[in-house]
Amino acid sequence: MEQQGGASKRKRSSIHSPSSGTSSRSPVKELAPPPSPRPGYTPPGRLGAPRMELYQDARLHPRLREVLAQQGLDRYHVPTSLATLSPSSTLDELQASMTAAEQEWENLHEALPNSLPSDSLELEVETRNETITGLDANLVTLKIYRPVLRGGPLPCIVYVHGGGIPVMQRETKVHRRWCTSLAAMGMVVVSVDHPRSRRGLTGFQPHPAALNDVCAAVHYVHSHRDDLNTINIVLHGEGGGGRLVLAAALRAKREGWLNKIDGVYACSPFISNAYNWSEARKLQELPSLVECHGYMLNVDHMAYMAHLYTPNSADATNPLAWPYHASREDLEGLPPHVLALDELDPLRSEGEGYVRKLAAAGVLAVGEVNIGSVHAASVVFRQAVPEMHRNAVRSVAAFARQA
Repeated sequence: MEQQGGASKRKRSSIHSPSSGTSSRSPVKELAPPPSPRPGYTPPGRLGAPRMELYQDARLHPRLREVLAQQGLDRYHVPTSLATLSPSSTLDELQASMTAAEQEWENLHEALPNSLPSDSLELEVETRNETITGLDANLVTLKIYRPVLRGGPLPCIVYVHGGGIPVMQRETKVHRRWCTSLAAMGMVVVSVDHPRSRRGLTGFQPHPAALNDVCAAVHYVHSHRDDLNTINIVLHGEGGGGRLVLAAALRAKREGWLNKIDGVYACSPFISNAYNWSEARKLQELPSLVECHGYMLNVDHMAYMAHLYTPNSADATNPLAWPYHASREDLEGLPPHVLALDELDPLRSEGEGYVRKLAAAGVLAVGEVNIGSVHAASVVFRQAVPEMHRNAVRSVAAFARQA
């Protein structure tokens, strides 16, 4: 298999050596928080206590604390499959480790209970699969969810699942339930399968393979509005899916088809590729990467995921790969955006920064932070925090109706 730009399959990783879960400073200094800028104030999370674990953070929602403890995710965690990676790991080794990590997360998604008593009161939802031709003459599978009850045209949500890319399949129980919840609110939900971002017929295919598939889905939905009986096409995704829908809007502007997108709603997007920056730069620009490091997501290993997604250095700050690096010119004229973020998510700061950039460029942009929440909890931990789940579903549906 060839990598982009003709790079060898045995190409060495160019990422920096990730820090371990503990600091290189002496244990005594490590346990002591840095001097507070104000008397009596301790900075939150690992900014104030560098060895703080998630379960020790008083901000964590109590029911999330309970379910995370049950799953062993309430403290610093290095997936077994990723523990042997190093800066000298090859792309093949990275892919093998990510495949194993993917299975761990999929097992978690299947094990988590996510039904609610109110499910029996929802509108009945039907599904069907549609296979379309992608931009690279490949096949892309769409799963279409819609209410059984027929009426007038419905808002359409083009949904891209999370998992960081290159981790997670579309068809986990968590993502199926999320799409069903949205469709039961009177939406047509088109869920995009993008396995080429992980492994295709010829092996792993990095950026822009997954983005191409998402763009193909948008073109299909727009050209089949009458068949689908839809209005208002909104792009929506969480985590790595959030990155792809933000990037699709940027690409639509560049290529002249922005009229096909009425809005973008991204949850906890994975968009900076800043995961191997120095700690000083993280603290200055994206402090949650330090504050919440190890809070369910391990920032060091997110650097490996990012490198596998964009192995070519030319894409390290390419806005179509990593939207955080979009310029004002890239952003001007985009449709309305909502970014829903989580207080205890390492990715929170990059989402906040993107909202500020959108607003500075004149885009109608709203940023929301779920207090006490970890990464994508409203999607993943539906039964533990049903109020977060319901609020998120209603927010996405309301945005799609108004777009």
